[in-house]
Amino acid sequence: MDNKAFEKLLLSVQKPGRYSGGEINSVIKDKEKVDVRFAFCFPDTYEIGMSHLGMKILYSQFNSREDIWCERVFAPWIDFEKVMRENNIPLFGLESRDSIKDFDFIGFTLQYEMSYTNMLNMLDLAGLPLRAEDRKDLSPLVVAGGPCVCNPEPIADFVDLFFLGEGEEVDLEVIDLYKEYKKKGAGKADFLRAAAKIEGVYVPSLYSDEYNDDGTLKSVTAAGTAPEKIKKRIIRDLDSVYYPDKFVVPFIEIVHDRAVEEIFRGCIRGCRFCQAGFIYRPVREKSVDTVNRQAKCLCENTGYDEVSLSSLSTSDYTGIEPLLNSLLEWTDSGHVSLALPSLRIDNFSDELLEKIKHIRKNGLTFAPEAGTQRLRDVINKNVTEEEIMSACKTAFEGGYTSVKLYFMMGLPTETDEDIKGIADLGQKIVDLYYSLPERPKGKSVSVSISVSTFVPKPFTPFEFEPQATADEIRRRQQYLKSCITTRKISLSYHDSSTSLLECVFALGDRRLCKVIEQAYRNGCKFDSWTECFDMEKWTAAFEKCGISPEFYANRRKDYGERLAWDHLDYSVSKDFLIRENKRAHNAETTPNCREKCMGCGAGCYGEGVCIEKR
Repeated sequence: MDNKAFEKLLLSVQKPGRYSGGEINSVIKDKEKVDVRFAFCFPDTYEIGMSHLGMKILYSQFNSREDIWCERVFAPWIDFEKVMRENNIPLFGLESRDSIKDFDFIGFTLQYEMSYTNMLNMLDLAGLPLRAEDRKDLSPLVVAGGPCVCNPEPIADFVDLFFLGEGEEVDLEVIDLYKEYKKKGAGKADFLRAAAKIEGVYVPSLYSDEYNDDGTLKSVTAAGTAPEKIKKRIIRDLDSVYYPDKFVVPFIEIVHDRAVEEIFRGCIRGCRFCQAGFIYRPVREKSVDTVNRQAKCLCENTGYDEVSLSSLSTSDYTGIEPLLNSLLEWTDSGHVSLALPSLRIDNFSDELLEKIKHIRKNGLTFAPEAGTQRLRDVINKNVTEEEIMSACKTAFEGGYTSVKLYFMMGLPTETDEDIKGIADLGQKIVDLYYSLPERPKGKSVSVSISVSTFVPKPFTPFEFEPQATADEIRRRQQYLKSCITTRKISLSYHDSSTSLLECVFALGDRRLCKVIEQAYRNGCKFDSWTECFDMEKWTAAFEKCGISPEFYANRRKDYGERLAWDHLDYSVSKDFLIRENKRAHNAETTPNCREKCMGCGAGCYGEGVCIEKR
């Protein structure tokens, strides 16, 4: 289709900027002069995918090599998908508008389980068979990475190989191997067997599963020379690893429309519900000089007037104050604002507040996660009510009038008293504001409470725990609503049905592949979007496949049960997770990694916080 005809079709959809390409800093190459074409697919809308830091890094890194051309691909929204199907337009790369069916790699980043049907829809739009066994040729290879890959079994039938852990090194090793096999005319099976020998690569077709009579997993067996256990990859030195000096600047507003500078990977805290806090271990930091240089370069090359410091817990960066001093030397004069997401309540100091006064003046966000101290100890949040109140007092006296608090519902051992504690804590913060003589005059306080449903995840101490049933979550949501008695507090919570499915696919095994495919055939896509989600279609898919979602989501697992991801090694041992689970049920807290090493297993890399002097 020529450009004029294509652009005319774009005028019929809601946001044509999602599909036009041609943005500043996007990379155009001569396809005849590259050896490998890589379609980097984000299975959600442009606005969400363009906000993802991993895509920004790998897109730029791949394109820094002359032999690789990486293009971006996003899930088309419903209006444009209709246009594509009516006009026989296959899924295309934004840079070239070529069909991705003709690329060497189709790579998905899987950030959340509810994007799985979008992945299937994108493969179908590309004109490709959904199942890996039906794609016989060496190319295109369907590959995937991201946090969901720590349990890829529910989508194992659709993907040729998975990247475990951080991708900057292993992705290029696989691409180089592919070039070698493509040059000699080798077949797909031979390439996959060779790729499985690379550390961090999981080829699901080389593994078979067997089940017990009670439906639990009996074994996962590797074929031939494939390793019995696949170990994740990490980047050991963040100061020397590739980081982009520019990002693609979108034409339309995206979710996080700013420059993003990563300051460290991993987390020292060990919150027992938090998958990211375990699968990205060990903590490795960039130096202050590297962060400062890279952030300044990004702003200069993109024109952004805001830069966000990215990490799981920004205020745990050991050089946070000298870093802010360095950044403020040029951001103040250049009228560039700084965003500091992921601040910890227990190290929110007057000094830090003084720094962020230069940064922003909107509300502050904290995550107590639970309403009572007992439950915060169960989840190892290691934050006291006194620290919460102290942080709010510091913020209010510093001129802030709004606070947003994040909580979870359905945590292990939770009672109605814990739920009431969420409302009580919100009320105490309201009362605190009005008790302060130095509060902002003439302004009322706003406390926003956001409550998500707890989802047990692999490689956390709660991987053995059941999720509360959907009916029970709804009851608890209504109970919390009844406990809030002031308009100064606003409450929001999530739909429990999507949380159930998220749990099923987080904890599930390979038998769920047929459920996901059936749900897609039933019309499921954009399942994380309220206006698209249809639980009836999902229920019909489970029933047709004879599989119970409750078996995966609402059942406690014995410590000795074989779990679907036990053949994958994310450097956190099962023995450590069992110890932490027992401590949780005794409401015992565990010190953070900089206070005391608890032997989680991440020391095997000999890097980061694991080898720091404590």
